[in-house]
This record gives sequence, C-alpha cells and structure tokens, in this order.
Amino acid sequence: MEQNNTPKKKRKLVFPIILALVLVGALIFTVKEYFYYQSHEVTDNAQVDADISPVVARVGGYVKEIRFKDNQLVHAGDTLVILDDRDYQVKLQQATAALTSTRQSVDVTENQVSEARTGIATAQANVEAAKVRVWKATQDYTRFENLYNDHAITKAQFDDAKAEKDAAEAALRVAETQIPAQNRRVSVNERQVGATASNLASRQADIDFAKLQLSYTVITAPADGIVSKRNIQLGQLVQAGQTLFAVVNDQGIYITANFKETQLEHLRIGEKVDVTADAFSDSTFQGTIESFSGATGAKFSLLPPDNATGNFVKVVQRVPIRIKIEADPAFIRRNLRPGMSVYVVVHTK
Repeated sequence: MEQNNTPKKKRKLVFPIILALVLVGALIFTVKEYFYYQSHEVTDNAQVDADISPVVARVGGYVKEIRFKDNQLVHAGDTLVILDDRDYQVKLQQATAALTSTRQSVDVTENQVSEARTGIATAQANVEAAKVRVWKATQDYTRFENLYNDHAITKAQFDDAKAEKDAAEAALRVAETQIPAQNRRVSVNERQVGATASNLASRQADIDFAKLQLSYTVITAPADGIVSKRNIQLGQLVQAGQTLFAVVNDQGIYITANFKETQLEHLRIGEKVDVTADAFSDSTFQGTIESFSGATGAKFSLLPPDNATGNFVKVVQRVPIRIKIEADPAFIRRNLRPGMSVYVVVHTK
C-alpha cells in the first residue's frame, strides 16, 4: 500500500512545483521589465523621414528631353529635363535688339548735344562779329555826321551811314538772342540724353530676365538623391509652377518618433537611441535625439482639436521627436526609405 501511495504523492507535488516555477519566472520577468522601462522609453509609432525636394517648372514649355529614369540616383546640378527654348530665344533676341536701338538713340541725342554746343560757340562768334560791325558803323556814322555838319557830304550819304549803324546794332541784338536759345537747346538735348540713357538699365534688365527665363528651360537636380514620382512625358506641355518629379535627399534621412506626452519627462536632446526597422528586424542601428517638435501632431492636423467646444474627451497626445541616424551612410542609402516603420528605444539613463 505504501508503494502505491508514493507515485500519487509525487504527482501531487508536480503541479505546485510547476506553479511555483511559473510564478518565479513571471516575477523575474516583471522585475526585469520594470527596471528596463525605468531606464528606457520605447515606441513603435515611428518612421523613416527625409528631405524630399519637389522639382517645379519655373517656366512653361514642351518637354524636349528627359535625362533620367525612375528611381535613378542623381547628383546636385545634374541636368534632368530640357524644355523647348525657342520661344525664350526669340524673347532674348528681342530684348537684345531693344537694347541696341536704345544705345543708338543715346548716341544720336549725344550728337545733338555736341551740335548744340557747337552752335553756342558759333552764336558767340556771331555776337563778336556783330559788335565789330557796330563799332565800324558807329565810327563811320560819327565821321559822316561831322562831314554833314560841315556841309561836306550830302544828306543821302549821311542817311546811308546812319542806316548802316542802325542795321549793325539790330544785327547785334539778334546775334545776342541766339546764345540763350542755343543754351536752351543744349539743356533740352542733355535732358533727352538722360531720359534715353535711363532706358538702358530697363533694356538691360529685360535681357537679364530673358536670359534667366531661358536658363529655366534646363531643369537640374536640386540635391543628391533618388528621383521619384515622375509626372512628365516627352512632348508634354508643362506650365509654370507644375510639379514634375521629386528628389529624395539620401543625405538627409532621419527618424521621426511620435512619443506620448507622458513619456517626455525623461527624454533629452543627445540621448542615445536604438532603432530597428520592421523591414530588417535582425538589424539594429543607433541614433541620437536631435530635436523636439514645437507642438503636438494634432495641432498640425488639417482640423486641430478645439477643447472649448464642450465635447471634450481627454486623449493622450503625441509629440514628434527628430532622431539623427548614426549609421553607415551606405547602409542608410541601401536599406532605409522614407515612410518605413521602425521601432525606437531611447536610453534615458
């Protein structure tokens, strides 16, 4: 009877032992998790982000060449699209012709100023010549007057001398009025030169603008990265302001982690971060907290919540945190793409 009771006693002891082991294991796991979360903050609400540069047409035109393929790696300054530039070449030629015409107009008005200044010298010379004739006519008049008083000449001869004197004085007055007239002519022509010359800057600006518009027909990559989301085809008419494609800057990839507001107490800039991408769960790379968003994600939404409406329901908000990736650039370019989900662990102590 005692031998039969021994197996039953052993079987009765198995369950308490298993239960005790489970409880001990659970206790160890709980303690371990407790101390782990005392020095770590984790979230799976995180994704890979990057600087994405949309390339927008600055002028309209037909697409003449496309020099890239979808998802191609390009470098800043590479020529990617060329638009038909014949319209802009014509506008540049028109602006150049207008500048040439304005310069010729300036030359003509400057020649007119030179002619007017020469006219001043001529008018002054005419005044001097008229003064000489007046002096000569006055001397002759005086002599003829004395001779006439002595009855040595006739009245007709005396009248001729007087008429010559009056004519010389009138010619002098006319010559003297030509000098102010020539001065006014010079002044008018000089103002005309200034007005015409002021158009030179405007015409040069038209040329610079035409050259700028012409340069916009060659569309280049704004940064190093991968070309994506192409929206154009050969021969397509694009409009100014139209988005043609986007360049994902492979040098600006980072992590955006959305932590709950209750997790922010121990988070600081510069704390180390472990990141695991869902696509590569067996590969963990490091990062550093770089900055905190200025507001919660809800505040930047299309319809931000307004708690003053009376329908208030408290919801734990999340704050975006930017994490700088500290990994091999080749690994980043090869494996990480904006939008990929990641798991983030922050070492707070």
